[in-house]
Amino acid sequence: MQTVSTRVALAKAVAAIKSGGKTLALVPTMGALHRGHLALVEAARARADCVAVSIFVNPLQFGANEDLATYPRQPDHDAAMLRAAGVDLVWAPTRDAMLPPGFATTVGVAGLDAALCGLHRPGHFDGVATIVLKLFNQVRPDVAVFGEKDWQQLTIIRRMARDLDLAQPSADAIIAVATVREADGLALSSRNRYLSPADRTRAGALNRAMRAGVAAIVAGEAVEPVLDRLRAALCDAGFDRIDYADVRTADTLDPITDWQGQAARLLVAAHIGGARLIDNLAVEPGCAA
Repeated sequence: MQTVSTRVALAKAVAAIKSGGKTLALVPTMGALHRGHLALVEAARARADCVAVSIFVNPLQFGANEDLATYPRQPDHDAAMLRAAGVDLVWAPTRDAMLPPGFATTVGVAGLDAALCGLHRPGHFDGVATIVLKLFNQVRPDVAVFGEKDWQQLTIIRRMARDLDLAQPSADAIIAVATVREADGLALSSRNRYLSPADRTRAGALNRAMRAGVAAIVAGEAVEPVLDRLRAALCDAGFDRIDYADVRTADTLDPITDWQGQAARLLVAAHIGGARLIDNLAVEPGCAA
């Protein structure tokens, strides 16, 4: 496994891979890796000859009062995990390598960032899109792999790739991998380590409430009363605040108040203890079983 931290070294490593006629998959991360990230690496290995993983804690996607300074960083542990997973290339740029002095350009995907996490984290998705586009331009992957846990992010990146006519990767080459979960259904996240043992136990209520909500909607109940019950269940379980609990179309994130079988997602963001948890589930028959 080769690890590089400068643009020059990255360009040489990518050129060596491509000169041999091999295909390359990219898994963008912010480090603090867990089994969910390894599932992305596994999916990448199934779709390309070589796998590159980027590790960059992106300051552009953190708000003024968010956890940039305390976001977990564990480079040695991450390197060991990626080496064991058979990753070929790790792109771990310094801040100056990714955001040189005078950097002044941002990329935004209007509309898709206006609700859900975008409403509660202004500028967050501009920061995500900007760095992801830079990663695509730097690594030039044939395929890029993202998790479904942040469905809004996935949707925005796919739209960006389509709207900007990206060739490497194209919108169709942006692969989604199902969320990896703990035994109680909690989605794996680097921020789960912020939870105290008591809050971690209570956090399992999120997936249970969401699964119950999906089952009720699929059974024909109206969306809004189901969402009201979901919010009440989270409050009863000890969640401190709910940013949103919505049903949206899967591709355009338009709100749905009357589900008629269209492709949709139930999306939730809620706070418990020191963590803001996000999750989503497909709204379709059998998905909550």
